[in-house]
Amino acid sequence: MNATRAPRRLLRLEVNGEAHELSVEPRRSLAEVLREELGLTGTHLGCEHGVCGACTVLLDGESVRSCLLFAVQAEGARIRTVESLSEGGALHPIQEAFSEQHGLQCGFCTPGFLMATLELLSQEPDPTREQILEALSGNLCRCTGYRDIVRSVEAAARKLRERPDASGGPR
Repeated sequence: MNATRAPRRLLRLEVNGEAHELSVEPRRSLAEVLREELGLTGTHLGCEHGVCGACTVLLDGESVRSCLLFAVQAEGARIRTVESLSEGGALHPIQEAFSEQHGLQCGFCTPGFLMATLELLSQEPDPTREQILEALSGNLCRCTGYRDIVRSVEAAARKLRERPDASGGPR
């Protein structure tokens, strides 16, 4: 029997500041390519329907659900995953704040919350509570409730205002 391979397309994109050229099946999601082709397993697959937000990454600075996006749709884009936050083993101020304020428990949803927070704070360095709630509204957590997550974002905003060199801007 002669099995045919699915057609593949060349995909060029920048992930966490590094250029990549990959041959991918057009049907593969960006989340699958990040996890399986590039080994960036911090991008979690939860519901695979775009509801939970665990797969949130930044595409050209804006949050997207990587489970809903075909990888080929990201051609030429700059992608930023949760792995881009820490450098040299040092936690990013957003990660520090989530740890200090107990904004995580099991950690499954955390990458999505961190990336949504990064997007928010890159646009609004001193957000109101309402702005925080709106920015996080697309992410679900089944462990913490949301009080500590909101406090984590507030603390992260304070940290970033005090340490602008760690703003986590585009990579």
